Amino acid sequence: MTSHQHGQTKKAEDHSGCSHHGDHHHKSGGEPVTGGKYDKVPEGFTGTVYICPMHPEVRNPGPGSCPICGMGLEADTSTGTGDEGPNLELIDFTRRFWVGAVLTVPLLILAMSPYVGLGAIREFFGERTTLWIELLLGTPVILWSGWPFFERGYHSFRTMNLNMFSLIGMGTGAAYIFSIIAVIMPEIFPDGFRDAEGHVGVYFEAAAVIVTLVLLGQVMELRARERTGSAIKALLDMAAKTARVIREDGSEEEIPLEDVQVGDKLRVRPGDKVPVDGVVLEGRSSIDESMISGEPVPVEKVEGDNVTGATINGTGSLIIEATRVGSDTMLSQIVEMVANAQRSRAPIQKYADMVAGYFVPVVILVAIASFISWAIWGPSPALSYGLVSAVAVLIIACPCALGLATPMSIMTATGRGAQAGVLIKNAEALERFEKVDTLIVDKTGTLTEGKPKLVAVLPEEGHDEAEVLRLAASLERGSEHPLAEAIVNGAEERGVDMADATDFEAVTGKGVKGVVDGRAVALGNAKLISDMGLDGGKLSETANARRDEGETVMFVVLDNAIAGLVSVADPVKETTPAALKELHRLGFRIIMATGDNERTAKAVAAKLGIDEIRADVLPEDKARIIRELQEQGFKVAMAGDGVNDAPALAQADVGIAMGTGADVAIESAGFTLIKGNLDGIVRARRLVRATMRNIRQNLFFALVYNASGVPVAAGLLFPFFGILISPMFAAFAMSASSISVVLNALRLRRVKV
Repeated sequence: MTSHQHGQTKKAEDHSGCSHHGDHHHKSGGEPVTGGKYDKVPEGFTGTVYICPMHPEVRNPGPGSCPICGMGLEADTSTGTGDEGPNLELIDFTRRFWVGAVLTVPLLILAMSPYVGLGAIREFFGERTTLWIELLLGTPVILWSGWPFFERGYHSFRTMNLNMFSLIGMGTGAAYIFSIIAVIMPEIFPDGFRDAEGHVGVYFEAAAVIVTLVLLGQVMELRARERTGSAIKALLDMAAKTARVIREDGSEEEIPLEDVQVGDKLRVRPGDKVPVDGVVLEGRSSIDESMISGEPVPVEKVEGDNVTGATINGTGSLIIEATRVGSDTMLSQIVEMVANAQRSRAPIQKYADMVAGYFVPVVILVAIASFISWAIWGPSPALSYGLVSAVAVLIIACPCALGLATPMSIMTATGRGAQAGVLIKNAEALERFEKVDTLIVDKTGTLTEGKPKLVAVLPEEGHDEAEVLRLAASLERGSEHPLAEAIVNGAEERGVDMADATDFEAVTGKGVKGVVDGRAVALGNAKLISDMGLDGGKLSETANARRDEGETVMFVVLDNAIAGLVSVADPVKETTPAALKELHRLGFRIIMATGDNERTAKAVAAKLGIDEIRADVLPEDKARIIRELQEQGFKVAMAGDGVNDAPALAQADVGIAMGTGADVAIESAGFTLIKGNLDGIVRARRLVRATMRNIRQNLFFALVYNASGVPVAAGLLFPFFGILISPMFAAFAMSASSISVVLNALRLRRVKV
């Protein structure tokens, strides 16, 4: 996939935004078209598929226009070889614009010269010849440069999906046909249209300027789309182009990235980019993962650690085994996620579509009413004034700014999010997240590191620390439990030699028993020692105090007598306390849902300032808790990382997957935080707020502008102030409105998250 799939192949008409107006789903009540008759892609086709962003059921093996709405199709980012080449539409529109501009300038000078004190130019040629020159200059601009607009306008009327092109086609078409007849057969017009010499006023320059300005707007929008696609391009450019593969015989060879297979051994030299996702087999180094996590501090990597393609190796040399290549790598998945999000539509867009669906027919009626009113009550030449005002109404009312308002902001925001380590699945998740007031977080792996560590060994009198730890670690060496792993790792770090345990027995929910060095040893919680008929005495008080601090405490029993305690804790991530404080400031009520016992959960919650806890929660309970909160009227976001979190992530109004977690969790979530820290949620919330504010500004500008422009163009101010907008100024104003929306949306690229 290349940047051309995103940004560059975006069709002007798709994102002129005007394509969204009067969408077929307003006409058909939102029923999708069924039956697959719009799918023209043959089975087994491997090239790039082109789709209509408004009607995904339309699929073509090549570029073209949508049979439902007449808009141009765009490359589907999830298919194809990524070899679409340059954006043909941008090239075509740019060429049409320059031809239009070159011919429109002399046409404008000829037409406007009497109004700016240069009447001699017109007198030199004579009025009749001047009119023919205007016709010759204006015709290629209107009929060739403006042809795509007439084509799309025709499609829109044929399918009754009225949009920007309906208005431009009608306006320029009416002005052009009127002007041609005025030049060829002026005598057929009533006296109201003719001047003292019998000539009829023409509007070639108005129609030509309209076409040229609209083309300029389209070219600017296409370029803006390309710029918003720069996040994708930048991500793609991060990938290494080659990899250094180690062959069976130990020789090394540089090969293209696409030739790397899963299982290949690759050398990553100091300063190189990691070519694909893999696992470290040999070596030690620090890797700069800021491109995927937004975190500036390099991460230490040793044997057994995972590495991500496109991250940058530090000063050490590594040998890695490729585990994910091609479209399976994290980078490719990020690119696809960003691409899909940029194509998605926010619910707020439906309001813009609905307004536009009614707006265009109303504008046409206003234009007709304006023409009739001028013809009856206007000053001489009344019919001429009528035509001017009707064309101005059609042009100024073009709702393209309205349609651009949402897609431009969404595209820019998703690109900005990717740079900050926040992946947005679609526009709907983005809009919903703004309304979220309750955040449910898992404790393990979200608030904490997710890797328990041994924090204390407390021997009973007559025993020493090393002995108690040796007994516990020897017994736990056979267990798969994370707590067992923490004890064994703790013993290894402290240089304690372990013995082999026999007669190993796990007592569910209580602990383990076995024989070490021929002596009976048990390790477990308070339930286990009470089952064994032992009294913890003072040690029980110590154990409870430590549990209140959020630690997991286990008694070590030797020959049926308590020998001491070992305590394990899952350390809170460094970033967690500051992130929670900021989340509270951003308006979240924070609930911690954990499988831990209530005592441990309360201790962590009190330390971190969490509003509520739900302890002893089984994975299936999380979705139920979310449902109950939703029934009480709360908007709930859930942050989780495990496979067991997937149902809860799907149930929540917005699911937030920690990118360090399972693929199924990421699939179920609306947001993915690449680093998996809570400050990613802070960044996501800030970005969402900025984006929704930006969309509302855009919609306000577009709606207020259109609503206020129409009556002025219709001539409402003429009786009072003598103001009547010419179609040329209407076209300029319409283009300026679209450009202001594009520029406002692009501000999101610099928003601080």
